[in-house]
Amino acid sequence: MDSSKISLRPFKVSDADDFLSWAKDERVTHYLRWGPITTGEDAVKHLKEVAIPHPWRRSICVDDRSIGYVSIRPRPRNDRHRAHLGYAISADFWGKGIMTAALKMAISSVFMDVPYLVRVEGMVEEENKRSQRVLEKVGFRKEGLLRKYGFNRGELKDMFVYSFLSTDKIM
Repeated sequence: MDSSKISLRPFKVSDADDFLSWAKDERVTHYLRWGPITTGEDAVKHLKEVAIPHPWRRSICVDDRSIGYVSIRPRPRNDRHRAHLGYAISADFWGKGIMTAALKMAISSVFMDVPYLVRVEGMVEEENKRSQRVLEKVGFRKEGLLRKYGFNRGELKDMFVYSFLSTDKIM
């Protein structure tokens, strides 16, 4: 895909239909802490109450249509130098390099937008090989396996922790 068609921007309420088209897909939300969003009303509610007020959540857009998101949330108080990374993309766009391109844009931007930020952390379930590969292609370093660390869909999961520092180079 032509990377000039890919952009990141804050969510808008008018993204509700595009957001719903991928947020209702269990394949997309399987590794997320929130499950599928199945109605237009719930999509608008999620955008208004979660996505729009978030300190650094961006819609991944192709030709300005929302096809996914990148979220980087700095930790509070003494841990504000590090942030948690979350992301998802419509299954229609898997395997096209868009998620990798979007994460590269996000990482380039967030360290400028949040000057006290030093470290972005990504937690990936052990079986989620695609997500691990995306982080590695961006330049994140795999730091280790945290056993029975993340709770998702009623189960404790082993999670790999990845990091990207403000001094690291994007691949």
